[in-house]
Amino acid sequence: CMSRDPDAAVDRYHRATEDRKLVCSSTPAGTANILATDLPAPLTTAVMRRINHLARAARSKDDPRTMDQIRADVFLDLLNGDQTRAPGRGIVDIRVDLTTLIGLDDKPGELAGFGPVVAEVARRVVASETGARHRVTVTDSNRVVWSGTTRRRPTTAIRDHVQAETPTCIFPGCRMPASQCDIDHRQPWSEGGSTTVANSNPLCRRDHIRKHHGWRTTTLPAGTRVWVSPLGRTYRMERDPP
Repeated sequence: CMSRDPDAAVDRYHRATEDRKLVCSSTPAGTANILATDLPAPLTTAVMRRINHLARAARSKDDPRTMDQIRADVFLDLLNGDQTRAPGRGIVDIRVDLTTLIGLDDKPGELAGFGPVVAEVARRVVASETGARHRVTVTDSNRVVWSGTTRRRPTTAIRDHVQAETPTCIFPGCRMPASQCDIDHRQPWSEGGSTTVANSNPLCRRDHIRKHHGWRTTTLPAGTRVWVSPLGRTYRMERDPP
């Protein structure tokens, strides 16, 4: 159970997603099956929401296909690069306790249409970039204290400015080009941080994940970045001269 042993639940989740794969196989009828296993739950639910949305938009009263058939056709059209009738990305709809969101406990979150997810995943959905819109409901003792739909991804202008100002990942020792990095919020979005140039830094995907596993960072007035590891070790990165 996720609530009784959160650490074991997190370990199971990570081990499973490490084994994710896509398999294509033939059938005796001459058709084909595509099976994707052990995918991250938040992104998968967003994808399924988008497929359902597109399928409903594509359906007409004269269409002889069932909804299952339309969903299958939408799936193939998307992967094949064909145009669809409804643009946009999926929505990640999650409910999480405030105490879990700020790290005081590890109660499971709840993904609408999927079910419970481990606390770490719930926090990551709220704090990370998935490309989807986030419909977040925060509760305190089963009482809704905040609810809203957010779009957290930076605009092209913000991304271009951040990449020009900081050309590489800001994690100590990492030289990954900013063009290949995530744009991370200095003050987390879940804590009220805005999606602005002043609140954004480039972090490669590996170090972005690492930041959400206990690493802390602050930026001093002169631009020096101070990183503190989960073991308490401090690393200072002086700002490059203009």
